[in-house]
Amino acid sequence: MTLEISRIDPFDDDAVDSWWDAYAVAERADRGPEAPLWSREESRMELQQNSRVVERRAFLLRAGGTVIGSSSLALPLKDNTHVAHLAVCVRPEHRRRGFGSQALALLEAEALSSGRTTAQSTTSWPYELGPSGAGSPGREFARRHGYALALGDVQSRLPLPVDPAVLDTLAADIAESIAEYDIRSWVGPVPDDVVEGWAVLDASIDTEAPSGDLDIEPVKPDVSSIRESEELIARQNRTSFGTIALAPDGSAAAYTQLVVSGDDGNAYQWGTLVRRADRGQRLGIAVKLANLRMLQHEVPQTRAVYTYNADSNAHMLAVNTLLGFRPSERMGELQKRLG
Repeated sequence: MTLEISRIDPFDDDAVDSWWDAYAVAERADRGPEAPLWSREESRMELQQNSRVVERRAFLLRAGGTVIGSSSLALPLKDNTHVAHLAVCVRPEHRRRGFGSQALALLEAEALSSGRTTAQSTTSWPYELGPSGAGSPGREFARRHGYALALGDVQSRLPLPVDPAVLDTLAADIAESIAEYDIRSWVGPVPDDVVEGWAVLDASIDTEAPSGDLDIEPVKPDVSSIRESEELIARQNRTSFGTIALAPDGSAAAYTQLVVSGDDGNAYQWGTLVRRADRGQRLGIAVKLANLRMLQHEVPQTRAVYTYNADSNAHMLAVNTLLGFRPSERMGELQKRLG
């Protein structure tokens, strides 16, 4: 059968539904029926966003008139404009026929025509398979097409609620270390008086945290990008929980962000970072503790928190273990030079 690849209109509800259905079926086949996925509406809102930060393209894969998969391309517009982010999903019953390879070739060609020299993607596999992911469908597909494992991540899960007594004990243990810092928390957009410091920390997370062999450059701090992200969060029926640690001079020393999905009832850890000058003061666990307390108070029905950390990030993995996180899955950040 001949493969037909067509770019979808993000405002065509039927097309987006078919695109999301193929993504969800493929992901759950590889990762299990309980794998945390972006919901249909979260995905729809992202595709519809008129972003100044990233251009998104989504494609349906059809063979014999049947939707057999979906794919997507994301092109950064402000930073790391040499990179393209690719994703290919093929329903299990239609694999091993060359459809995924054809879709990947189209995405790589579009990336090249947009001036991109590095292609990046991700794939997940059961934790028990180990760091290499050998034998998992996504990892083997990527390997056959020249994608190297640039960074290995561990997904960890924290069932909620956490016993407040556990949080109290941890808070007492770090109280002296963080005494000079002001810990502030809020629900929703980052307050105007701290958003510039927040933007600096958020911009540096990709290169300050372990990045392995990823071909990425430092991102320039940009408050407008933060505000754009917050607009999308609101449209997706998500809620952001933020905590920042301010040094005695008022500068931002550490931050963390949890985002709760209004669709699946889980919380997802976004950025957490302590700037270099303030490391060793236990600020990482301080901001995460404060944020978790706020989350449990404001949305007590939240089922779990999911987070990803580089498997080489021993410090943050240890912080998560103290809070009660346990490894639940692995993810590989993949990379290929184009051209």
